[in-house]
Amino acid sequence: MPDHHDTSFITPILIFCAGAVIAVPLFRRLGLGAVIGYLAAGLVIGPHGLRLFNDAATVSAVAELGVVLLLFVVGLELKLSRLVAMRRDIFGLGLAQFATTAAAVMAAALLLGIGSAGALVLGLALALSATAIALQILDERGTLQTPHGQRTFAVLLFQDMSIVPILALVPLLGRGPATGGLADGLKATAIAIGAIAAIVVAGRYLLNPLFRILARSGAREVMTAAALLVVLGAALAMSLAGMSMALGAFLAGLLLAESNFRHQLEADIEPFRGLLLGLFFMSVGMGINLPLVRDNAALLVGLAMLLVAGKTLIAAGLLRATGSGVDDSWRAGVLLAAAGEFSFVLLPLAATLGLLAPAQAAMATAVAALTMVLGPLTAKLVEAILVRREAARPEPEFDPGSFDGAHGSVLVVGFGRFGQLVNQVLLADGIDVTVIDRDVSRIQAAARFGFKVYYGDGTRLDVLRAAGAANARVVVVTVDDRAAALTIAEVVREHFPLARLHARAFDRIHAVDLMNQGVDYQLRETLVSALEFGRETLVALGTDPERAEEVRSAVRERDQERLARQFAEGAVRAPDLSTVPRLTPEPLTKPKARSRALSEETREAIGSNGGGS
Repeated sequence: MPDHHDTSFITPILIFCAGAVIAVPLFRRLGLGAVIGYLAAGLVIGPHGLRLFNDAATVSAVAELGVVLLLFVVGLELKLSRLVAMRRDIFGLGLAQFATTAAAVMAAALLLGIGSAGALVLGLALALSATAIALQILDERGTLQTPHGQRTFAVLLFQDMSIVPILALVPLLGRGPATGGLADGLKATAIAIGAIAAIVVAGRYLLNPLFRILARSGAREVMTAAALLVVLGAALAMSLAGMSMALGAFLAGLLLAESNFRHQLEADIEPFRGLLLGLFFMSVGMGINLPLVRDNAALLVGLAMLLVAGKTLIAAGLLRATGSGVDDSWRAGVLLAAAGEFSFVLLPLAATLGLLAPAQAAMATAVAALTMVLGPLTAKLVEAILVRREAARPEPEFDPGSFDGAHGSVLVVGFGRFGQLVNQVLLADGIDVTVIDRDVSRIQAAARFGFKVYYGDGTRLDVLRAAGAANARVVVVTVDDRAAALTIAEVVREHFPLARLHARAFDRIHAVDLMNQGVDYQLRETLVSALEFGRETLVALGTDPERAEEVRSAVRERDQERLARQFAEGAVRAPDLSTVPRLTPEPLTKPKARSRALSEETREAIGSNGGGS
């Protein structure tokens, strides 16, 4: 019989996995995010919960590798071109937000009687924002690419970059004059500089050749092992030099940011990073002193609420002052309110170095953890308020005078993804175009890129008349609302019969409805792109490009004929696919031998299966 001690390591792994599997989906379902789920799981299984683990420090030593891997991924993402493109928001807004918040927290800590060095560390730690929480909320809402999402990301990016010098600064604050003379200080500095230089040289001249050799071997697991070797090796080198392991991992990632293997490395590291970072948050939850929180619940909750409110106000004020709208400023500001992941690195480090008393560090850690709960809840509340306010906000008054000079030969109604491309084609040929749209945010975004878009509801006759529909040669309807497109077509055909009317259709039924309204030209938005896609697929299969183009043209021709027939019949019915004869493909090894003439059987098959979309 095997000794049960041989498998004793499985028990803690099972406990951690069970905690993650139960807590993370539950807290995600509640809208609180994975990070809070990990913290809660750590609280439950830790020494102040079910006591399944009594030594959080041992777990934390392993879990800190999650932070190391996170810094490596941050370094991989910091390509120089990206930094240059976002430099204003990163180094302007990001620096202002971080410095102002840190100064405010430091001032409050000094008023509470904490020493200057400890107050500085508190300010730096609590000024950081939770990257994982903010990006998760933006991703769930699909707003990462919006203006407020991009500016939020820029601030988080600056904070991620600032972590490295902060982690290097904090140990220097704890050394003091009694830890050694000038010679010792110079020696430590020289060792640190030498370690950084060694990593830079190795990254510049050795890493890419190494990964090229390993890639030729074709063994994926070796690439994964090499990625971990690079990250952990750089982290260990910096640790032996007296600096933080995170700094070494960051440098390694930064040096590989322009590498051809960057995406492969990120994919190889990602599973380890996610698991170890989850373990890190669980260890933080295990380390929260529940008796301390229970005994000081009112104070801690009050401090956490003050911190969330203060960080939100500071960030929103700076965003508003630098050009963001009111709603965008609040949305971005509240996303930056929760304390960052690295707060749980800096605060214990400050306690270890004697910059903060253990009780002070424990209180600050508890406050940081509470902000991670309150932050997402506040973000959800703020979003609900803003959405309700936007819904109740009256539409801007229509001002006919705003259309002075807007009398182009083409009137485009709608400036969404479809209308923007149509507009670019017309402008490229020097056509005088007037564009109207009823989405205010879209109009503002267009202005930033140099497009003049007028506000107006195209379903209203007075708006169309003010926009110059009476003098337009062509009215182009590209709105992404089926009913609105039909209404606009009806109004234009009735009141501006001399203008040609072109409209975007969603599918075959909508196209027939538009034709019933007297549209001169309609095009299903996916038709051309789908036919082009099919043509390229035929070419990829070995079909002669000319024959593929003939097939595409034939499909388009038969589709138009079928649409005209259905319009004449006054009905649209889905094709009976069971009666469609199969095309017999020729061997793909001899594409040149194909006949370029389409047989009648082929043409009939194409026509019968002309698409119902």
